[in-house]
Amino acid sequence: MNGTTLLPGDDRDVLTGLPGLEGAAQWLDGASETGFVQAMMVSLQRLPAVNLAYGMAGGDLALVEIARRVRDFVADELGPQAFVARAGGGAFLVASHAALSRERWQWLAEALGRAIARPLVLDGEKLSLAPRTALLRGRPGESGAALLDRLDQVSGDLQRRSGRRVLWADGSHPARGRSAASLEGDLLGALHREEIAVLFQPQFSVATGALAGAEALARWEHPGFGRICAETLFAVADRGDHVAQLSRHIGKRALAMAAAWPGLVPLKLSLNVTAEDFAVGDFAAALRSEIAASGFAPERLTIEITEQTLIADFEACAAALRELEGIGVKVALDDFGTGFSNFRALKSLPLDALKLDRSLVVDIENDPRDRAILSAMIAMARALGLKVIAEGVESEGQLAILREEGCDLFQGFLRAGPVAASEFAALAAG
Repeated sequence: MNGTTLLPGDDRDVLTGLPGLEGAAQWLDGASETGFVQAMMVSLQRLPAVNLAYGMAGGDLALVEIARRVRDFVADELGPQAFVARAGGGAFLVASHAALSRERWQWLAEALGRAIARPLVLDGEKLSLAPRTALLRGRPGESGAALLDRLDQVSGDLQRRSGRRVLWADGSHPARGRSAASLEGDLLGALHREEIAVLFQPQFSVATGALAGAEALARWEHPGFGRICAETLFAVADRGDHVAQLSRHIGKRALAMAAAWPGLVPLKLSLNVTAEDFAVGDFAAALRSEIAASGFAPERLTIEITEQTLIADFEACAAALRELEGIGVKVALDDFGTGFSNFRALKSLPLDALKLDRSLVVDIENDPRDRAILSAMIAMARALGLKVIAEGVESEGQLAILREEGCDLFQGFLRAGPVAASEFAALAAG
């Protein structure tokens, strides 16, 4: 079943750690001093029905997962100029003091709505919670409390309008101009013109701090919508059935760039692989051909897969991965610890590493339970002969704990965020 499986052990700190409306009002007061602020209220109208169908515990699990999606989307697409709060029940506030156009703010709301509406699985049943989103731009001198009151009124009005998903505070229809759907044609042109930038997220040795390699990521600087990061870029590609084309484009360019990396120590490259990559034909043969054409050594390549990637045809995916293992390509199971209960992949796939999701790292300094979970996962990986890579490392304290627990590699803003190919080449040159 395709979807994020929710388990009773999922960490609720992602939800309880969000500030409430009082904290939101304070942030908005400070943001308004910059002279520019916009906000959106994202509401899950169907959450009461989930509580009735699956009990309050099931509803809480769904809410935790939605909170995680909102937090991660905002971090990737808006960065430090944005703010997330819980507005009570199934509602979340997202605000930013970046100078964004009305069109861009609505496009971000639509993209966040798609991220939230991705299927999730409760008690073996798949459901989707598509939100309704109220939007506004702050007025000069408007207080945070006044802005929240105005946004709440718009949100209430939106709930009474059947069939509407997005509403601006002025009562207008969604912003005129290019909708998210129109990006599909732009994406095809961007691929042909090689406008999709390949970035590299550096990875470092936990024990020594030495640069070990990088994960290839994508970013699109759209002339009308601004920066579009990887998750939303792939969501756009999915609407037009271009995911495999986009993934292959990124892989080819990343391999060619990595083949030219300087340095005496051979650095490793990680590529993300999607379910669509496996579905379009002989994935293993195509990747072998691309590796050979690039001149990059296959034993320096790791392909990252999620368990969700494997759902459509596990046996065919496993056979392709074993074929690639035969030429030295490594396999890492990505997003480990984010909710899937099926450990079949650990036993059946030729894995070299587990990649721990950043949600497993964020609170290990402060919560003994989180550290215990981390320790247990690393111990399990060791028992299976697997390396461990930690994502989202942002503090020296986190890194010290990962070192004590025996983690192998880490990536995160503590050392470096995603960088352009030229910057990574300079980093590799020392």
